Amino acid sequence: MKRKPLFLQLSITMTVLVTFVIVACGIINYTQLERYYVREKVETLKDAYDVIDKAEMQGNLASDAFDVTFEKLCARDNLNILVLGKGEGVLRSNSSTDFATMQMNELYYEQQEDNERVLLRSDLYRIERRNDLRMQSEYLMLWGTLEDGSPILIRTALESIRESTKISLRFFFLIAFVALLISIVIILIVSRKVANPIHHLTELSLRMSNLDFDARYESSSFSSREIDTLGNSMNEMSENLEVAISDLKSVNNELQKDIQRKEQIDEMRKEFLSNVSHELKTPLALISGYAEGLKENINDDEESRNFYCDVIMDEAEKMNRMVKQLLNLNEIEFGRDMVEMGRFNMTELVRGILSANAILAEQAGAKIVFDETLDPACVWADEFLAEQVLTNFLTNAIHHCEGEKIVRISYLLHDELLRVSVFNTGKQIPEDAIDRIWEKFYKVDKARTREYGGSGIGLSIVKAIMDSHNQKCGIINHEDGVEFWAEFDCMLGKNDCTPKK
Repeated sequence: MKRKPLFLQLSITMTVLVTFVIVACGIINYTQLERYYVREKVETLKDAYDVIDKAEMQGNLASDAFDVTFEKLCARDNLNILVLGKGEGVLRSNSSTDFATMQMNELYYEQQEDNERVLLRSDLYRIERRNDLRMQSEYLMLWGTLEDGSPILIRTALESIRESTKISLRFFFLIAFVALLISIVIILIVSRKVANPIHHLTELSLRMSNLDFDARYESSSFSSREIDTLGNSMNEMSENLEVAISDLKSVNNELQKDIQRKEQIDEMRKEFLSNVSHELKTPLALISGYAEGLKENINDDEESRNFYCDVIMDEAEKMNRMVKQLLNLNEIEFGRDMVEMGRFNMTELVRGILSANAILAEQAGAKIVFDETLDPACVWADEFLAEQVLTNFLTNAIHHCEGEKIVRISYLLHDELLRVSVFNTGKQIPEDAIDRIWEKFYKVDKARTREYGGSGIGLSIVKAIMDSHNQKCGIINHEDGVEFWAEFDCMLGKNDCTPKK
């Protein structure tokens, strides 16, 4: 069950409480006000009797000096008073003498036990409620004698009391209704002011639970000291939680990196073992087969035995070369082979590489195109590693050269970088293989790579070398062939390319 908001709970509770108090007061007024008025009138009759009895004892009752006091007493309390002398003459009266005398005779000589109810009885007088059958009305009457024995009658109409009670009740309920409306408005305002800080804290706690650390409590004029203390504690808790979560995220991020690094290392180890096993399986099988043939003397002629030995030596050389390349790649990737930066002439380096691979190009029937008249192109790099990169590009281009069998080496200068490109005519590299071609042991054409003794490690070494120089390398497919390129820090046009470190 969804609970009501604090503002609504406070408003309803206080409204019900005020309404209960008003209704309770109305019920008490309705049931007890007349009784209270009657008791007050009884006391009024007693006080009037005491005033008149005192005046009679002092001999002032019939004097003119008592007229004003008598008239005030009758008018103020709405009393009808009749005092008879001992000789049955009227000493004081504020009503018709004949009517008052008749009332006195009825009290003394008539019996109305069914119509009277005694409220107070003393030795000299009694106070009772009496119905006037002729007037069809009810009165409060005090009748008896004074201290000197003079008969006295004091009465007041109960109808006036009831009318006063009704008017009082109507006025009370009118005021109570207005007061209730005003109270509801005040309750709503006060409840909202009291509940707002708590509602604000509730919103803050929800935002903090959602890791919104920009949420802050701000004190207001209607917030109490306890609310301010709670809000400030929440602010402090938010700051501490933010720091703790930040530290936790940093540690978690490092842990994730460590896990990813471990997974990558494990994956690389598995892949490396698989690839090495695959690459060594064929040469080992050939070596084993031809060695077994030599042992069994399958062919006795000298030429066959020399062929077997050449195959064994060739396969052993391939394995040796692959192991050396793996060791070289490992040293570059793990930073054991330090990059020794120096200034050298790239054009001279390219000429040396072309000269070293001239026989390979001639055997493959490839035509190498390079502008020998280029100005010296001075670059900053590790000359030995740069030579490995370009040699790998050139040998790959020669081995994969087809069609016109042209291998072209060119320069491109941009942003103080020299891009050295090696292009060969032939088949394009599939788009899905361009990103993977830098991976260890990956081969686009496995049969052809095996034919010229490739291991699939050369381009991985190129990528590692360029990463160690913080430079880029890449592949571009053309309509008639493929272009491999690598970039180096350049000082083109400066003739002084004396190697300096």
